[in-house]
Amino acid sequence: MVQPLSWEKAQAAEHLRRGASVRAKFATIGAVIIGVMAFMLLGATMTSGRFFISVNDVISRPELVGKSVRMTGAVIGSTIHFDAETQTISFTVAHVTDKFSELEQLGGLARALHLAVNDPNANRVQIVVRNQAMPDLLQDEAQAIMSGKLGSDGIFYADELQLKCPSKYESAVPDQAIQE
Repeated sequence: MVQPLSWEKAQAAEHLRRGASVRAKFATIGAVIIGVMAFMLLGATMTSGRFFISVNDVISRPELVGKSVRMTGAVIGSTIHFDAETQTISFTVAHVTDKFSELEQLGGLARALHLAVNDPNANRVQIVVRNQAMPDLLQDEAQAIMSGKLGSDGIFYADELQLKCPSKYESAVPDQAIQE
């Protein structure tokens, strides 16, 4: 009778060792997965902390020529041209700050876009977008956000074009909200 009891104890001890080994493996794998996810999240946050760079940044950094970047600027309406046959859009953007504190000092995004378009000393970049229909929001003083590459010729060749027209989304505060 002593023999089966010690055999059961040996089996229980072996089962506990296996269980501890399995838990240790899962804990190690879990720690590695969490570490990898934290590393990827941190890396994504560090590289995309800014959603886009300004015209001044692109012009002042010659190492960006030929590299994919995301740039913003104020559309100068008089420069907009659309070739329907080739589906090519070209226009010029003026530098508008990408810093929130500066936008606030200027009186908001709409005011900053207006000032940028009308500033003859603002840096400007010509934009070319191929194979895209003419967007309705492409107009004077709209904010353009383009993804693409700055060519060695100084022209920004955009693969993607997004537009924001702040005046379209501004609305007057209802009178009842102002009353005291």
